[in-house]
Amino acid sequence: MFDKILIANRGEIACRVMETARRLGVKTVAVYSDADERARHVALADQAVHIGGPAPGESYLKGDVIIRAALETGAQAIHPGYGFLSENPDFVEAVEAAGLVFIGPSADAIRKMGLKDAAKALMEEANVPVVPGYHGKNQDPEHLSGAADAIGYPVLIKAVAGGGGKGMRLVEKPADFMDSLKSAQGEARTAFGNPDVLIEKYVQQPRHIEVQVFGNGARAVHLFERDCSLQRRHQKVIEEAPAPGMIPEMRAAMGAAAVRAAEAIGYKGAGTIEFIVDGADGLRTDGFWFMEMNTRLQVEHPVTEAITGVDLVEWQLRVASGEGLPMSQSDLSISGHAFEARIYAEDVPKGFLPATGTLSHLEFPATARVDSGVRPGDTISPWYDPMIAKLVVHGATREIALKQLETALRHTDVAGTVTNVSFLALLSAQPDFVAGRVDTGLIARDLERLSVTPVACTKARSVAALSALGLMRGAKAAPGPAFVMWTPLEHSVALMHHDARIDAKVTVVGTGDYRVDLGDARHHVWYGEGAWWVDQTKVQARMARYGADLTVFWGNAYHFHVIDPLEREDEAGVGGNLIAAPMPGLIKAVYAEAGQVVSQGDRLAVLEAMKMEHSLLAVRDGVVAEVLVRDGQQVEEGAALIRLEEDEEAAA
Repeated sequence: MFDKILIANRGEIACRVMETARRLGVKTVAVYSDADERARHVALADQAVHIGGPAPGESYLKGDVIIRAALETGAQAIHPGYGFLSENPDFVEAVEAAGLVFIGPSADAIRKMGLKDAAKALMEEANVPVVPGYHGKNQDPEHLSGAADAIGYPVLIKAVAGGGGKGMRLVEKPADFMDSLKSAQGEARTAFGNPDVLIEKYVQQPRHIEVQVFGNGARAVHLFERDCSLQRRHQKVIEEAPAPGMIPEMRAAMGAAAVRAAEAIGYKGAGTIEFIVDGADGLRTDGFWFMEMNTRLQVEHPVTEAITGVDLVEWQLRVASGEGLPMSQSDLSISGHAFEARIYAEDVPKGFLPATGTLSHLEFPATARVDSGVRPGDTISPWYDPMIAKLVVHGATREIALKQLETALRHTDVAGTVTNVSFLALLSAQPDFVAGRVDTGLIARDLERLSVTPVACTKARSVAALSALGLMRGAKAAPGPAFVMWTPLEHSVALMHHDARIDAKVTVVGTGDYRVDLGDARHHVWYGEGAWWVDQTKVQARMARYGADLTVFWGNAYHFHVIDPLEREDEAGVGGNLIAAPMPGLIKAVYAEAGQVVSQGDRLAVLEAMKMEHSLLAVRDGVVAEVLVRDGQQVEEGAALIRLEEDEEAAA
């Protein structure tokens, strides 16, 4: 076993690797950028080395700097985590050339699986079923269009060097093909430096089921399957293991195909074989096809660990240090069911727009496994993926585990930024998901209901009012008449909840006993039997206050702003005349110009942030007055980008 390893990554995966390394007695070295100087992974490591600026290209993608850090600190091996350099074969070769061990597959294996078209040809040779499609080198648009006609619509355009849904477009009819092709190629060129695409048949009711494999370079085993069908914009949201509805015959067939795939390239370490599955008529042995291989540890690996009892990071370290496979296929079995929910700082009602912010409050339930790279007080940076944590539950059955997941999400408290926690909680109770009727289109079909913004009821508003006044603390005496000279003491407080103002009047009836008048509702809030009550409802709420911002966690997270009596509304707003940056980012393209007539919904610019591109649209019909940014400009949140001429009707 190694004495010391360097983790060439950040965030939750760096912390995850460090936890196992520490258990095995292996010392760890962290690397960090300017933005991560005080990050959790830096605090957990035995040593930490600064490697550059906040942008990944200035730090976490600088392989030579990372290798030098490993050599200078005496590390014997480098663990890449996932993302960044984890699937870069040139980096693997550089690590080995420096006399270090790369904790992962060979450069040759990564290259063989790195391009989707070449990987599919290799899989066909290994007798692994592949989706019908065109994987050739001819990238002429007319040729690709003809290939799509031959395959039959709908088709999927996919970047050959892609991942994370980038460079991918669904095309349902021939008339849309050319525009979709141009868009996919442009995104692929930006994300991967390679605009080449392949064309595949689109499965109408697709399920995304992947198989965890582990090899020693000569032979491999599989650790069963994970269902990753719950996706939005081709990115996974909730994963589970095993897959619902899986039959033994299909599990055996998929597992055997995954092992053949791994052994065909002499795979070493942890990897995932991803399959697209036709779920239209239930799971069957002739209804799955190879999509791609991820030659690294997956984000969702904890659900496999939960059902098998295997620590995959431990296996990585042991095999990379020269040991054989820790277990044979016959030693591996499934126990129970597990779910993982990815908690992100993102604004779901605004199209899952990534968010930033300082985590003023962060608390997770003790009943769940939580893999996280942040702590209370940490800032979600615009430079990296906005993941806050992965919440994992494990139960004896799927039904039990799913109820555990919903409960755990309802008791996940995050303040200081918007999150997708409410969305995840609603999704965990979605009827089709609960019944196991999953496919990759489930979220899109029910998105309007799932993405609704939680609005506090009057009981929650009463709790917020008392919390804002500092009155909801443990009472020292039972409710009862208080001694007052003439009339009960009264307090007033004003709150903003979303765009609505709440004026609350609180009357002190006794010690720990209050009447809250909200105008359209009145509630009796009191402390008794060791708990707070609103009328006849026991308050299960948790509260967090940071400055003028207040959050009540009661089934959902309800955010309030306590209005200072001296505050005055800003009357200098520009209404619908200004298109502003919704978050910090890079202006990738500007499509508007002064004097241009635009319609509501027209794309005026593209902002790149959090590794994704976001279209900025005209909020109304009008004429562009001036363009305030240029291509390639870095902007801050709220920066004015494009101004429309004054609306004549509004001006009148």
